[in-house]
Amino acid sequence: MTFEEIKQTADTYLMPTYAHFPVALDRGENATYFDVDGKPYIDFTAGIGVNVFGANDEGWKAAVTAQLNKLQHTSNLYYNETVARAAKLLCERSGFSKVLLCNSGAEANECAIKLARKASFDRFGEGRSTIISLQNSFHGRTIATITATGQAHYHEYFMPFLQGFRYAQAGDMALLKELAADKTVCAVLVEVIQGEGGVIALDPGYLRAVRRFCTENDLLLMADEVQTGIGRTGSLFAFQNAGIMPDVVTCAKGIGGGLPMGACLCTEALGGTLTAGTHGTTFGGNPVACAGAAEILNRIDDAFLRAVREKGAYIRDKVAGFTGVKDVHGAGLMLGVDLAEKKAADVAARCCEKGLLILTAKAALRMLPPLTITYDEIDRGLAVLAEVLAE
Repeated sequence: MTFEEIKQTADTYLMPTYAHFPVALDRGENATYFDVDGKPYIDFTAGIGVNVFGANDEGWKAAVTAQLNKLQHTSNLYYNETVARAAKLLCERSGFSKVLLCNSGAEANECAIKLARKASFDRFGEGRSTIISLQNSFHGRTIATITATGQAHYHEYFMPFLQGFRYAQAGDMALLKELAADKTVCAVLVEVIQGEGGVIALDPGYLRAVRRFCTENDLLLMADEVQTGIGRTGSLFAFQNAGIMPDVVTCAKGIGGGLPMGACLCTEALGGTLTAGTHGTTFGGNPVACAGAAEILNRIDDAFLRAVREKGAYIRDKVAGFTGVKDVHGAGLMLGVDLAEKKAADVAARCCEKGLLILTAKAALRMLPPLTITYDEIDRGLAVLAEVLAE
C-alpha cells in the first residue's frame, strides 16, 4: 500500500485517539527506521520507551522465534519453563521476591493498587484503602490508573472516578503527612521520574524521606517504573539511583522489547497477598513475550548500563549547547529538553519532516531512544535536531 492508502484506511477504521505524524513506518535496523517510500529516520522514541534493543535485533528475534516454534500461549493454570525463567530473572535482578506478569503498564499499576489495598485489609481490616499519588504524575488510562494520575486534564470527560486517591506535591513532605493524618491511607505511589509530566526527576532526598515516612507509618511505597524501568535511566530500575527500596515496583514498556508485557513486583512480606481468585490475567505471562523478556534481562548487565549512562551524558552535553535550549534533564537515555521559545510540538513535527522521530512531554521535547542506539545514529539524529532548532 502507498502512504496515502495506508493513511486513508487507518483514518477510516481506527478511532481517532492519536494525532498521527504523516509517516507510515515499514521496517528498521536498530535506531534507523524506513517508511514505506524508503525514507530513513533516526528513532529517538523506541516506540515510547519500548524497543530497548531497537528494531530487528537478532538475539531478541531468535529468542522469540524459538518460543513461537514451541508454544505461543498457554493458560496460567499450567506451568511453563519460559514463564518461570522470566519471573526468576526479574526477581533476582530487581531484588524483589514475587512478580505478577501482565500485559501493560496500566495493568501492572492496577495490580499494585489491588495489592496495596488487600495487604492493608489483611492486616488492618476495612477503612484503610486510600492511595496517595503525586501531582503531575501519570499512571495509565484505565479508570483506576487515570484516577491515580495527578493531572487534571486526564480527568476530563470520564466521571465519576473511583474513590480512595489523594494527590501530594512532589517535595512537600508536610502535605504528604497531612494527607495521611486520618489513618485511612495504605500506600504512596510515585514515579521516580515523571515521564508524561515533562521528564521531571524527583529529588532523591525527597524519595528517601517518603521511604522513611512509609516505613514508620506502615504504608507501602510503590514505584511506577513503567517508563523508567529495564535500563532506561542507566540502572535496571530508577529507584536504585535514589538509594531506596520500594515495597512494590511496576514495569512494562521495555521489558517486552516490543511485545505487550508488564510486571508488578513485590517484597517477600507481600508475596502471598494476592491468592488464587483475587487477581488474574488471560494473556499475562505469555511465553513468547517472556522469551523476549528473558533475552533482554540476560543482556542488560553492568557494562550495558554503563554504556546507557555514557550515551545519555553525550546527548546531554551536545543538546545543552544547541540554539534555543534552556535545560536538559532526566537520566540515562530518558531525557527532557526545555526550549526557550519554540513549541516542542512544532519542533517534533519539523524533526519528523527532516528524518528524526522525537517525542514531547508537556512543554518539553522527550528523548527515549533504543538503549542500543549507536553514536553514529545519535549524531545523525542530533544533527537534525540542531538544524531544526536553529531555523
